[in-house]
Amino acid sequence: MVNRTFHQSVIVSGFPLIWQTAFPDAQILPDQDTLAATPDSSDLVIHAMALHWANDMVGQLIQCRRTLQPDGLFLAACFGGQTLFELRTTLAEAEIEITGGLSPRIAPMAEIRDLGGLLQRAGFALPVADSTRLTVTYPSVRHLMRELRAMGENNALASRLRHPTKAAVLRRTEQIYNERHHRDDGTIAATFEMIYLTGWAPHASQPKPLRPGSAATRLSTALKTQETLLKD
Repeated sequence: MVNRTFHQSVIVSGFPLIWQTAFPDAQILPDQDTLAATPDSSDLVIHAMALHWANDMVGQLIQCRRTLQPDGLFLAACFGGQTLFELRTTLAEAEIEITGGLSPRIAPMAEIRDLGGLLQRAGFALPVADSTRLTVTYPSVRHLMRELRAMGENNALASRLRHPTKAAVLRRTEQIYNERHHRDDGTIAATFEMIYLTGWAPHASQPKPLRPGSAATRLSTALKTQETLLKD
């Protein structure tokens, strides 16, 4: 959708083989706290499905911004705050019921309104944040958990439990999940919220918003419609 050819691309990802196949000329960087990128070295930075793992999300965005040349494009895709809300709530309820306490299990993920603001804080121009929800079905909660482990999306929180979860907690989680999120076809549903971020390194050629109140044409004139005045 961007009518431009990019020549110096940087991709931040924990899955280098996938991206190297699609972008053989791109520089692939691991999603570490400090990105091994040269400032002003690229015209495109893609942060690919790793931003939700960042210990310092703002720091990641700032480093990506510094990597871009003026008028360079930043794209990111990551999981958003509504991801796996079904699993979060049922696990929490089951653990409190069985053990009387609650331990960190699923990493906190940013909401779309927060990510849009972080783009501005990182110095990007023309920031855009968009989201979509994907509903994925599984035969059971255990199948969902197995897939999360296979994706590398299991619990990596520093304060997580250091011993296996009690079987009673897992059984109760499955019971609650089935009660609330069971589908007519016998499967269970899990929500993944995908958030997409777009921003540009500032450049003089980019459009800039006008000063509030400086418009020379009324909106009703542009839309060719009758303007209705409202009472104060």
